[in-house]
Amino acid sequence: MARNKRRHSTGFGYIGFGNNQSVFNRQSRKPFSTLKEKLNNETYFHHQLNFSHKSLTRLEKEAIKNKIRKGEKIRRQKTIVVSIFVFILVLFIIKLLIDSFMSSL
Repeated sequence: MARNKRRHSTGFGYIGFGNNQSVFNRQSRKPFSTLKEKLNNETYFHHQLNFSHKSLTRLEKEAIKNKIRKGEKIRRQKTIVVSIFVFILVLFIIKLLIDSFMSSL
């Protein structure tokens, strides 16, 4: 089995590009490092986060996990409180409707 070659030969069949070999063998215009910088800049602009390109220590990883867990716990508590309030409101409205229907009979 032949190894795949990076360079394409522009022989027969490639008439759409004028049989120009440079069309097939171009390098990408933006290297990964510039995309990494753009991602860092955009993330900082939108979310005030800075990506660091170094490995995190065990303590830093634990701090991040604890921050995420704390945020999720607060979000869950807010959701429960709002759900209970809406449930009580719906029950009160249903009770009012039943009372008004019974009194009209």
